Amino acid sequence: MKNLFISFAIFAQLISFSCAQNTQNKPKNETVMADTFRKLTDEEWKAKLKPEQYYVLRENGTEKPYTGEFVFTKEKGIYSCAGCGLQLFSDEMKFEAHCGWPSFDREITGGKIVQTEDNSHGMKRTSISCARCGGHLGHIFDDGPTATGNRYCVNSAALNFEPKSNKTSEVITLGGGCFWCIEAIFDELEGVSKVESGYSGGTTENPSYNKVCEGKTGHAEVVQITYNPEIISLTTLLEVFFKLHNPTSKDKQGADVGTQYRSIVLYHSNEQRKIVENIIKTLNDNKAFENPIVTEVVAYKKFYIAENYHQEYYQINKEEPYCKAVIKPKMDKLEQIFAQKLKKNGK
Repeated sequence: MKNLFISFAIFAQLISFSCAQNTQNKPKNETVMADTFRKLTDEEWKAKLKPEQYYVLRENGTEKPYTGEFVFTKEKGIYSCAGCGLQLFSDEMKFEAHCGWPSFDREITGGKIVQTEDNSHGMKRTSISCARCGGHLGHIFDDGPTATGNRYCVNSAALNFEPKSNKTSEVITLGGGCFWCIEAIFDELEGVSKVESGYSGGTTENPSYNKVCEGKTGHAEVVQITYNPEIISLTTLLEVFFKLHNPTSKDKQGADVGTQYRSIVLYHSNEQRKIVENIIKTLNDNKAFENPIVTEVVAYKKFYIAENYHQEYYQINKEEPYCKAVIKPKMDKLEQIFAQKLKKNGK
């Protein structure tokens, strides 16, 4: 019997994907921390948390789909409980579920999350909460796409994110018409870790999509691209950029007309500026296009991320007429010309 117990204990330690979490036998300091958070009053929690965090964590609330901060986050790092800081998930566990909330296929081991039956709203579900502070996180479902079979559906308001320090990443900001098109293209490239749609190049602070569309903010629709220069060079990124939009068309790309659709490169360093200017000169000298390139090359100042519904627009709305008529042909061209530069296993 003793040997059987020892074998079982070893097996339990090796399990990496836990379902029903065991919160017993916690380290003493963790027990003390848990007791500290569990003793906080409602007023103390309200003082500690933002209103949306309190609503989710302490009132079992649910944020509206596609409104959370971390729905589309692809950066490497750790997601922790916004209430107590307990580390819950890593970027390697996150996947795009197209459900409107951040989704993970497993949790960091060690009894981080507690599961309880939830029969509210006329449904039978499994609620998940932080094992340290008891804060409500979301729900877990058994329709996950990976080997775990799990989908941890979590509210962004219940999480904090600490990005992993990465000295091998650089950022470039590009605009070439509607940012839905540009984002979809660069999302597919190997070595690109993040692409965000937004506004830059103008003077208006905190512009909205409607204001930018009026053409009076000075901003262009752009994408901010984070990439690993050891995997994909800026030269390659610019090669894709200049081949998949018309850099000779001033303030216009197809049916999209206005200064907000201008061709623009916002460089983040002098080294980037030199590379951009050299490529444009080479293309013009070799008459790569019938007309001279009119792409604006300016120093990057500030980037304003666009509203959530603009992020990953093509991935979510592939069947919409604009996506089929405008973006899909660009994606087909990308696959034909740059097949060797695309991510091998998808996103």
